[in-house]
Amino acid sequence: MERRKLKAVTPATGIGYQRRGSGRRWAGLAAILALALAVWADDPQIQEAPPVAAEPVSAQAPAEDANSPADKTETQVDETATETEEAEVAAESAAVKPIPHSAADFAKDGRAKAVVIVVDGEVDEGLYSSIQRRTDEALAAGATTVIYQIDTFGGRVDSAISIWKYFMQEVGRKAHTVAYIPTEALSAGAMISVACQDVIMRHSTKIGDCAPISLGGSIEGVEREKIESPLRSYFKQAAETNGYPVAVCEAMVTIGIEVYQIKNKKTGAFEYFKGDGLPDDAEKYDLDNKKLIDTKEELETLTSEEAKEYGIARAVVDDVNGVLTFLEERDGVTFERPAVLLKTTWSEELVRFLASPTITGILFLIALLGIYTELNTPGVGLPGAVAIVALAIMFGSKFLIGMANWWEIAVFVVGMGLLMVEIFLIPGFGVTGIAGIILMVFGLGAMLVGNRPNELPIPTSDLDWEYFEKNLQGMGLGFLGFLVGAYFISKYLPKIPWANRLILAGTADPAHVRAGVSSPLVTDKLTRNKPLVGGIEETPVKTGQRGKALSQLRPAGRAMINGRRVDVVTQGSMIEADVEIIVVAVEGNRVVVKPVE
Repeated sequence: MERRKLKAVTPATGIGYQRRGSGRRWAGLAAILALALAVWADDPQIQEAPPVAAEPVSAQAPAEDANSPADKTETQVDETATETEEAEVAAESAAVKPIPHSAADFAKDGRAKAVVIVVDGEVDEGLYSSIQRRTDEALAAGATTVIYQIDTFGGRVDSAISIWKYFMQEVGRKAHTVAYIPTEALSAGAMISVACQDVIMRHSTKIGDCAPISLGGSIEGVEREKIESPLRSYFKQAAETNGYPVAVCEAMVTIGIEVYQIKNKKTGAFEYFKGDGLPDDAEKYDLDNKKLIDTKEELETLTSEEAKEYGIARAVVDDVNGVLTFLEERDGVTFERPAVLLKTTWSEELVRFLASPTITGILFLIALLGIYTELNTPGVGLPGAVAIVALAIMFGSKFLIGMANWWEIAVFVVGMGLLMVEIFLIPGFGVTGIAGIILMVFGLGAMLVGNRPNELPIPTSDLDWEYFEKNLQGMGLGFLGFLVGAYFISKYLPKIPWANRLILAGTADPAHVRAGVSSPLVTDKLTRNKPLVGGIEETPVKTGQRGKALSQLRPAGRAMINGRRVDVVTQGSMIEADVEIIVVAVEGNRVVVKPVE
């Protein structure tokens, strides 16, 4: 745990903790300071309550009394003993429930500025990026209190961890953070809520239920514990730092934890213990009246009233204005009204939608179908353009939420370039094509792993692997859809007139159409602008006909067959211009040729 020293400053100074109290007896001062240092060394997170929130019991020692301990009267000794006991009670209360930063710590001359940031929908990388952008905007505008209006059923665990770290390690050092829950903060929403220094809930709302789940099946045994253990540590650290009951927070993650509410006889405050860690000091705790608030069969989910009773929620209010009023009364500040509200932009919502595993799989399907159609149709047309747009959207959305790095996109582009060189420039299929395919697969796989630019895209935890597998499943379904789509495209697309025209403008033989078989598309400068007989050109290309390559076939190009210029494709080899060729297959709109041996 990070060791932080407490500073006594006024609210106008900035970050710090203001101490209050009357005069002290010089004789008791040394004992109180020694006790405070001992407690601080044991728990560096102990902090005193800010004004209004709680009045700490402090020792009384008039400054004008400068007598030595040897000159104390009996009354003075009794007073010192009482003061020491009161200081022990105050320190013990603070140790049970540390007081977090208050709104006054960041206010200037008692005046504070609040900005409300809406956090709703699924917790994912897109939401994390949006929260960062809006928080930076709020801080730049002079916000001293950032209220995160959290309304979510949960989402990705790794994204929740990123948001948790952002709240705990960055935002909390620059402004007072508040989680305001207007409806529910469940699962990942509960995790990011306790990362804020205050949780304030609306009436009839809920928080909790943060057990991890897997869409691919159940998580049991050691595998579940490997995931839940780090999650509990995040809840525990947030609870200890921000003053929430640790046992209650941990019970939100793991089923099977019993939580008891027990009253501390000395402080009068309720404390919370797990069933396997109950205290046995009957003089200190009211063990006979302990209350079971969570059984082993339940996963902790609290209503707003229960959260207030158990120390999770600081207050239960009606709206955001109620949040500001509570903070003003507790921390002695005045907020500018109305508070600024920052929502996600339409572009952020669009990026989050496009970057989801489901949409990624659909974009992958569209890109593959576009490439397949383009390669099987000579010339560059609409299918190729659609494929490029789909790939651009797929990589662009991942790049904007931090899932794809620039070098991963560059690797994919280089791989695609090598594959195109192999197809159109180099005869046969060899090292260049294989290298291109490997680079493209690597680029696609790297896009599915959240890594920093200087790190290899390798999942390092069970949660990373789970998200990688989820994205991989989406792309796998997209590939299966491509196989089905490619079959129907090759079989039925040439028979659809409007689709045929979208791919290539051309003609078909009436006899072939009547027979249910498409003929290849042919073009001719002499007949291109002439009206077609019955709307259809009557000169088909048939298997076995010979012709001459008019251009280099790499593997696509043009040839003169049966007196017509025809778009053709080879079987993979490159054929130079003016080489005699023969038609070996007519597959829909595709004329396959090879050199005459």
